[in-house]
Amino acid sequence: MDKIALDGMDRKWVVAAGAALAIVVAGAFSTLAGLLVGPLHQELGWSRSAIGLGSLVNMIVYGATAPLAAALMDRIGMRRVAAGALVLVGGGALLTTTMTAPWQFTLYWGVLVGLGTGATATTFAATVTERWFVARRGLVAGLLTAASVVGQFVFLPLLSWVIDGWGWQAAAYGLALAAAGALPLVYAAVRDPGAEAGAGATAGVTGGPVLVRAKGTVNFLRTGPFWLLAVTFAVCGASTNGVMWTHFAPAAHDHGMPVTVAASLLSLIGIFNVAGTVASGWATDRFDPRRLLGAYYALRGASLLALPLLLSATVDPPLVAFTVAFGLLDVATVPPTIALCRAHYGTGAPVVFGWVSAAHQVGAGSVAYVGGAVRDVFGSYDLVWVGAGVLCAGAALLALVIDRGQRQQVAPERQLTA
Repeated sequence: MDKIALDGMDRKWVVAAGAALAIVVAGAFSTLAGLLVGPLHQELGWSRSAIGLGSLVNMIVYGATAPLAAALMDRIGMRRVAAGALVLVGGGALLTTTMTAPWQFTLYWGVLVGLGTGATATTFAATVTERWFVARRGLVAGLLTAASVVGQFVFLPLLSWVIDGWGWQAAAYGLALAAAGALPLVYAAVRDPGAEAGAGATAGVTGGPVLVRAKGTVNFLRTGPFWLLAVTFAVCGASTNGVMWTHFAPAAHDHGMPVTVAASLLSLIGIFNVAGTVASGWATDRFDPRRLLGAYYALRGASLLALPLLLSATVDPPLVAFTVAFGLLDVATVPPTIALCRAHYGTGAPVVFGWVSAAHQVGAGSVAYVGGAVRDVFGSYDLVWVGAGVLCAGAALLALVIDRGQRQQVAPERQLTA
């Protein structure tokens, strides 16, 4: 292998590493809201539904930003979008420390943090994968998705410990500092293929073609596969971000479990998320993604239906088994969903997946809000877990009727060579 080819190989993995860092940092903001429910309710006297409204806005803005960010990356480049996202999440976290009213949580966390996390969502991972990699796209998508999982769950015990010892404001300051520290590293690492003469990137997927696809979004909205993918991914959001990331810690606390212990269980879910997502990426390169999705949703639904029977003040083997199972299934849906977007929409897949991700966040935000309202009215989250499990059963059936589509092949003349 000559030096130019080796440099190209190095470059795409440097870009992937920089993207992973941005995704990890932004991901840490995605789950902090679940740890803030108790402190904001107790210290500021806000209702859970008012706090849930901020989470709803955050997730909807997150989802709406994803497809727009994909088109913006096409216009100004991935580097600037990723750097801007880190500025937004850091600034939003700092502003939350000055809150005195619920509307400020909705603005600072809901809008600003939602914009930043949305710009570094799974659409960002799909864009990096599409632009820089030809082979092993499923595996790379799984790895970058796992980076999001690391940010969302691995740091939860630390954030919970900080909140328990120094207050929720200290956790917000810590995340803002993390965003500031990651900013120069991400800016140095992330590049677009057109900015380098690196080998291994895919030509023809940067610039015009993707933007044209974005302008033609109305055409995607007229296709059956898009709506089936959007609905199933909305259920994915409802049964992960909506219930687990937002309500698991307060629900466990209702059963007498310390929040720090509940956060540790969420962290354990995150650890197994990494394994499950990478394994799903590997499987997506080899098996029918529709069947994978059907199996993932069915098993996730069964686990959620069992959860009300497992929650208690202590951690016992059945609850640990749930944690492991849910972790393996939690984000495993992403690689096959990206693969189905690519099979149906070719090089426009990152933008289309952005809109599918928007549905994910609408589902997540709706259940985050409804979950808080149900807890206020009934004094329990049991109905929320059961409802999420039933939704997963429906998603499993819908996944099996998605048309497989025609996998898009990248012609040799469309690849950058040394």
